[in-house]
Amino acid sequence: NMSAGRPFRGCACFFTDNIFVSRFGLHVRYRDGPQLRRDHGRALRERGCRSEEQFRQVLREIEAEVQRRRELIHKSEERRAIISKCYKPKHPEVYTLQDSFLAPEFLEIVRFCTSPGADLQGLLSYLESFSDKKIYRLPVFTEEFCQAFVDELENFEQSDMPKGRPNTMNNYGVLLNELGMDEPFLTPLRERLLPLTALLYPELGGACLDSHRAFVVKYSLHQDLDLSSHYDNAEVTLNVSLGKEFTEGNLYFGDFSQDPSPVPRYIEVEHVRGRGLLHRGGQIHGALPIASGERWNLIVWMRSSAIRNHLCPMCRRKPQLVEAEGFGDGFTEPLGEEEEEEAPQTVDLCALG
Repeated sequence: NMSAGRPFRGCACFFTDNIFVSRFGLHVRYRDGPQLRRDHGRALRERGCRSEEQFRQVLREIEAEVQRRRELIHKSEERRAIISKCYKPKHPEVYTLQDSFLAPEFLEIVRFCTSPGADLQGLLSYLESFSDKKIYRLPVFTEEFCQAFVDELENFEQSDMPKGRPNTMNNYGVLLNELGMDEPFLTPLRERLLPLTALLYPELGGACLDSHRAFVVKYSLHQDLDLSSHYDNAEVTLNVSLGKEFTEGNLYFGDFSQDPSPVPRYIEVEHVRGRGLLHRGGQIHGALPIASGERWNLIVWMRSSAIRNHLCPMCRRKPQLVEAEGFGDGFTEPLGEEEEEEAPQTVDLCALG
């Protein structure tokens, strides 16, 4: 996986920043115990972490998460090798993207976006727009594909294969790169979306989203019920509802993380099977609890190295590059001195990477 021949990298902040303390619903930055107490002690106390034993328990959880992150590349490669060798898919056809999986309306939107004279106003006539937050809904997959894909994911979930969890906030789900879906399914899907994202999100490098991280999350009454407020490590996120049958569990969206307001305005958006939401990765969002059933969603974090090479969206600093597997976190090594210059806003952002 290369961008113009350059290997993808991560940012060192992955080992220190945005660590989620689930019992108190708080994201923290972690260097050591005294720093944690100094920077986050008050917020932890306000959320109920009042005794020294509770604080020590939080410390142990954070240190275990940091260790998990440090072992992630090696463990993920191990799992992927075992799955590739030993797992027998129930629906092998779903691993390679085919036009027949895509909703006819999606194909029509792509045709419009690749036609001469396609513009934003024309594209918006095909999409559902939500408020002024640049959140859009569009048909993505057919019902038949959603059913077969969820059936495949359940087959994998019930197998004795090793499984990595999607992130610190979701305990139930599947990392799709470990199933070998990056190249045959997800890269073509991301490339299909580029004509849309180029028109919808030009300021975020929508025309040059050159990598991704994709996973499926699962919510049910006895497992993950909901998802706390957060933003994604992505320039643009695609979130597609795959089913099955469920009630409630709406998504909610607040401010753009780089432009917070004193009193955030939240909007709720319902899931519709087969339909996807496109939103800015930095849009603060979460999922309300489901009331019954089971909900599966495909999440694709799409990244633009041309944008993030100048500023890591998670630590808001120039990225400190570290080795990574596959697409890493979407950063690439600089080509040379010219990348140290600040990106002027008037030129093609995609040419700056």
